[in-house]
Amino acid sequence: MDFTYSITEKEFVEEVRTWLEEHIVGEFVSLRGKGLTGHDDVPAELQIEWEKELAKGGWLGIDFPKSIGGRECSLVEQVLFHKTYVEALAPGRIPNMGVTLLGPTLMAFGTEQQQSRFVPPILSGDELWCQGYSEPDAGSDLSNVHTKAELQGDEWVLNGQKVWTSLAQFADWIFVVARTGKDSKRHSGLSYLLVPMEQEGVSIRPIIQITGGAEFNETFFTDARTPKENIVGQEGEGWKVAMGTLSFERGASTLGQQVSFRQELDELMAEAKATGRWDDPIVRQKLTESYIGLEVLRYNQLRMLTALAADGVPGAEQSIGKLYWASWHRQLGELWMLVRGASGMIACNGYTGHEGKSYSLDKEQRTFLYSRAHTIYGGSNQVQRNIIGERVLGLPKEPKNN
Repeated sequence: MDFTYSITEKEFVEEVRTWLEEHIVGEFVSLRGKGLTGHDDVPAELQIEWEKELAKGGWLGIDFPKSIGGRECSLVEQVLFHKTYVEALAPGRIPNMGVTLLGPTLMAFGTEQQQSRFVPPILSGDELWCQGYSEPDAGSDLSNVHTKAELQGDEWVLNGQKVWTSLAQFADWIFVVARTGKDSKRHSGLSYLLVPMEQEGVSIRPIIQITGGAEFNETFFTDARTPKENIVGQEGEGWKVAMGTLSFERGASTLGQQVSFRQELDELMAEAKATGRWDDPIVRQKLTESYIGLEVLRYNQLRMLTALAADGVPGAEQSIGKLYWASWHRQLGELWMLVRGASGMIACNGYTGHEGKSYSLDKEQRTFLYSRAHTIYGGSNQVQRNIIGERVLGLPKEPKNN
C-alpha cells in the first residue's frame, strides 16, 4: 500500500477535519470522545441525531454511487475519512446497519426498484435498519435458522424469533433471514426479506447487558407481514445474500478502528506510568505485548485493504483481522483492570444495576465488560478459525453430526 497522499487526498482530509470541527457543536459537544465501546455513556437517540447530521453533510454514503445519493469516494478516501474521523475524537457511531450492511447488499444483490426505494432514505438518515440473523438456536450458524416465512397472496408472513438485534427499539426496518422452503434444511430454503418494524406482528424485548445498557433485543414475529417484492435475490438464495452482507462488515473503516485502539492503548500506558504500575515488570511486559500486537493488527489491516483495492473482493484477511482484533481488544479490557487494580472493581453511584442497586461504570470498566462479547458477535472466534482453516489453509472440514 502506498502511504503517500496526493494533493486531492490531502484536501479531502482537510475537508473532513474542517466539517467535523464546524458541526461538533451544541448538543453534540457532549458526544466528543464518547459513545465508543458499549455506547452506554451516550443516549442512543442523540447518536441517531448525530447520524442525521452526518447525512446532511453527505458523510453517510461516502462509498455509494453519486446517482443514488452517495459521494462515490475512492477506497483511499474512505480509509482517510474513517482515520481522520477517529483522530478528531468525533462522536462514537451507532451500529448503523443500513449504511454498513444493507445498503451495500442492495447495491450488489437488490433490484433497481429496491435500490431506489431503500438506499436514499438510508443515506439521508431517515430510515434506520437492524439485522435479523441470530436466533436462540442459530447464533453464528445461520444454517440452523428456524424463523419461517410463507408467501400468502402478495405478502410474506413471518413467524419466529430473532435475538441480539442491535437497536431494534429504534429501527424502522429489519432485514431477516427466514426459512421459506418447506421441509428445507441447513443452507437451502433460506430467503432474505426486508420487513417493516412498525406493525402489529412485531414485538421487541430489550436484553439488559452486563454494562447496564440495552443495545441488544429479542425480536418476535407473529404473522408479521411484508410485500412479496421485499425479497432480496431469488427465493431460496438467502444464504448467498446473507454471506454477501457479512462480507461488507469489515472494510474501509478497519484502519479507523485501529487508530481508536491506538488511542485507548496510549491512554492505558499513560495511566500505568502515572500510577507507578509501569514499574511492575509483569504489567510492563503485558503492555509491551499489547503494543506489538496492535502493530501486527495494523499491518494485517493494511494487507486487507491492499487486497481489497486490488480486486474489490474481501479476502481471508478479513477473518484473520476479526479474530485478531476481537481477541486483542478483549485483552486490552483485562489489562485496564490489571493496571487499575482494586479501583477497577469499584463502581460509583448513579446507575441502577442488578437487583436495583445503584452504581455507574466508567469508560475503562465498560471496555472490560463489553469487550467480552467481541469474540462472539460478528462471527465467533471459533467460526473465524474454521473459515481460516478450511478456506485458507485447505484443512479438512469440521465433522458434522448427522
